[in-house]
Amino acid sequence: MSKLHLGCPGFQQLRISRRSALQIGFCGALGLSLGDLLRGEARAAAEDAKSEGPAKSIIHLHLPGGMAQQESWDPKPEAPVEYRGAFQVAKTNTGEVFSENFARLSKVADKLTIVRSVMGKIPDHGQATYHTFTGYTPSTVIDYPQMGAIVSQHFGPRRGLPPYIAIPNSLGFSGGTGYLSSKYGAFQLGADPGAKGEFKVQDFSLPSGVSDQQFDRRRQARAAIESHLRSMHAGDDTQNTMDEFYDRAYSLVTSSEAQQAFSLTGEPQSMLDLYGDQYILKARREPAGIGKRLLMARRLVEAGVRFVTVQYGAWDSHASIKDNCLDQMPALDHALAGLIGDLDDRGLLSSTLVMVTTEFGRTPKINNANGRDHWARVYSLLLAGGGITRGQVFGASDATAAEPSRDAVTLEDFLFTVYHQLGINADEELLAFGTRPIEIIRDGKLVKGIIA
Repeated sequence: MSKLHLGCPGFQQLRISRRSALQIGFCGALGLSLGDLLRGEARAAAEDAKSEGPAKSIIHLHLPGGMAQQESWDPKPEAPVEYRGAFQVAKTNTGEVFSENFARLSKVADKLTIVRSVMGKIPDHGQATYHTFTGYTPSTVIDYPQMGAIVSQHFGPRRGLPPYIAIPNSLGFSGGTGYLSSKYGAFQLGADPGAKGEFKVQDFSLPSGVSDQQFDRRRQARAAIESHLRSMHAGDDTQNTMDEFYDRAYSLVTSSEAQQAFSLTGEPQSMLDLYGDQYILKARREPAGIGKRLLMARRLVEAGVRFVTVQYGAWDSHASIKDNCLDQMPALDHALAGLIGDLDDRGLLSSTLVMVTTEFGRTPKINNANGRDHWARVYSLLLAGGGITRGQVFGASDATAAEPSRDAVTLEDFLFTVYHQLGINADEELLAFGTRPIEIIRDGKLVKGIIA
């Protein structure tokens, strides 16, 4: 791997994915791993449906490492070269400017909103990533849940699909279900749809050597065992609900609709071209993959998944930021523009919120290694669809992208507003440890200027 992609030691530690172990097989006979995830459906069936907001689903694209605002959506063409960097600008179809690295996205700028005045707290990869996903900085006292887990807990599954899915896996240090049950965690694909070779979601097919007939016999045997256990422990609620959980897992594994949602088979070449399937990362000598990841995300929300997280890239550009951008941004620009246009063409953009985050920005001035260092005092994030304004640049940074100069938006405000679009009041208190009320977002407020 090229040194320009290594990043600082903190970012290298961040890139180690946290792996959850979801196991449902009985006595290891089936070797599946979907059970805990599906238990949330029992809760959803028992509660009245909660009111949704304009955004029925979210595609959350996270760019780990800290993508530079100057080389993306907040260029400073009039600043001295040591501040503005190596790139020119692309004029958007709304009369604003993006970096030339986002020439394609500039042509669909009328469908999105850039918030150029986001303020973080700590320019540390792990802590800032946790803050981005949960709305809280890490604490030694309590672990807070990710937004995806909150959505899963609040609304539950839809159309029999997991409410929260990570492509390809959850990001290290981004938190998890926190004080909520682990059943609200992300279902991780365990495979990258954008990688070389055959794409196959882990645990989404029968174990090797197990036929449909064997699978059905084992299911019937397990049902008989549980029926006997229930007769011995009639008051045990856990026993009484276990076969429902298993049935839902079996249905998901054997459902043709679910199998289709988790597959790119049948997508025409024109659709792959729309998302930009052809890019190769030179520094890592592998497919960029972002096009197929976002295409998979679109298929999942179209099928009913509520929250999909996607990760792409390594943006910790302490050195050679120009080369890093030239390597990674063309695929990102192509895929993101393709996703937004595709959602709009399908009539899905009004009900799907696309959220693009990075844990912080980069320093105003280019350093001696031709890179930029960590900077949390102002940076840019993107929103599109889901009842968010279209064609707007909200807020502004100063002449060198060092501080907000207008309409500062804390990260808590940003996330509070996203929750609002989902129909969740982030002032609501959830119970931790059964007795301790904790706000979903503390000290956040609605950014009314970006709501359509």
